[in-house]
Amino acid sequence: MTSATVTARSGKNTGEPDDGRPGKGTARKRVMDLGAWFLVLPALLPILVLSVGPLLYGIALAFTDSQAGRTEPTEWIGTLNFQDLLHDTLFWDSFRIGLLWAVGVTVPQFLLALGLALLLNQQLRLRWLARALAIIPWAMPEVVVGIMWRLVYNPDAGVLNETIRDLGLGDGRDWLTGLATALPAVIIVGVWAGMPQTTVALLAGLQNTPHELHEAAALDGAGAWRRFRTVTWPALKPVALAITALNFIWNFNSFALVYVLTNGGPGGRTRLPMLFAYEEAFRYGQFGYAAAMGCIMVAVISVMLALYLVGRLKGGEDA
Repeated sequence: MTSATVTARSGKNTGEPDDGRPGKGTARKRVMDLGAWFLVLPALLPILVLSVGPLLYGIALAFTDSQAGRTEPTEWIGTLNFQDLLHDTLFWDSFRIGLLWAVGVTVPQFLLALGLALLLNQQLRLRWLARALAIIPWAMPEVVVGIMWRLVYNPDAGVLNETIRDLGLGDGRDWLTGLATALPAVIIVGVWAGMPQTTVALLAGLQNTPHELHEAAALDGAGAWRRFRTVTWPALKPVALAITALNFIWNFNSFALVYVLTNGGPGGRTRLPMLFAYEEAFRYGQFGYAAAMGCIMVAVISVMLALYLVGRLKGGEDA
């Protein structure tokens, strides 16, 4: 085979010297990449302006002594805010409450949503209506949910206390201001409000499970529990892990629901980390200190996401 044939098959023009510069294919690829960036730019700009920009500004603010109403210029103080946080027992108490809240909401949320998804996956009459009713709490804003449940928990005319009195179980109590009942009462609201999205995700996973596997397991004599353990759960596990991890992160970052219900009270028993940072920034004007709290929260959430992604990657490799 001659060199001219090889050159012709390789797609090069023998009349032009090969100077090592990129060819037309590389130039065309660059044009396509620029076009792709041009198409992505309208969606990317709001993220940069509304998310990345404030995040970077907040991180920089955490290393300053910025305060509301201060006449002196803001000064760079290094890690002093973070050193103060290490000895702030109120912040770490809020961190502990935030973990209790996140676990207390996420676990029952998943278990109840799993049962509801299994029920809605059956061939029931008016199943479409049941599915529509199941997602109503998800469609309601958190502020509306909080106001509605404040009426339910009202100590004088609330539905809960009226039911307790009608059943002769006592005179009821003030659920949202009691030191022992405030956090459990708020957790119940969090479970109710967040369960629909978990149900929808699990129901989608159940519907993607091949029905033939259930039929084959039933023909082999497997009961309902064995079919769930050997057929349903292995197919549902990736969705379950994903939605549980995301729910834990979302619940740990909760603000509006608890703010409307209790505003962090009584006595700080429901003061989540986000509420504590909000109070430091907008009630006491300690912007730099609150920004340092936000940085701690971002670090914790980043670690959670990293652990979740590593687990997913390992799971994918094992599969």
